[in-house]
Amino acid sequence: MTSRVILISPAISAALREARFDDGSPLDDSGLRLAKAAAGTLPTAHRVCVSPTVRCRETAGALGLDALDTPELAALDPGRWRGATLTEVGAAEPEALARWLADVEAAPHGGESVHTLCERVGAWLDSLAAEPGRTIAVAEPEIVRAALVHALGAPRSSFWRTDVAPLTAVELSGRAGRWNVRMGRPL
Repeated sequence: MTSRVILISPAISAALREARFDDGSPLDDSGLRLAKAAAGTLPTAHRVCVSPTVRCRETAGALGLDALDTPELAALDPGRWRGATLTEVGAAEPEALARWLADVEAAPHGGESVHTLCERVGAWLDSLAAEPGRTIAVAEPEIVRAALVHALGAPRSSFWRTDVAPLTAVELSGRAGRWNVRMGRPL
């Protein structure tokens, strides 16, 4: 039995455009317009999931998807860095930011580590391996990165080595715990 998962990154928002840790901001006008233009381009799915963030819910809605909030797909918790830009965090806490980017187990912001995020997303992905059919998930870029790290069996330190462009699809297909990857298809 083959399971298929299409991970869709959200359309552009002010937070993504400004390299800001998510603060609940909605899609901007261009992101909403592009997501609406892509509506109807996705195949049918047995399951449709969404990260419980504003920009992912809005992207799913604009794509015409009736998606179920999926807690396992929640964005990485940046703790006290929520709403700050990388530049601001780098100026205020350069050592903490450097540690977080270099050590997947570090969580100097008081939130979630990359290691913990990868564990959570990997468990979700493994649960889908036993489910036949297709799953579509609109998920934050870090969720897509974590899924790729898991699917490829890559070291968690490679998490930061993958760029996930807005409104693109990464497709996984697998069986028996082995995943194949098709990357970066624009919608």
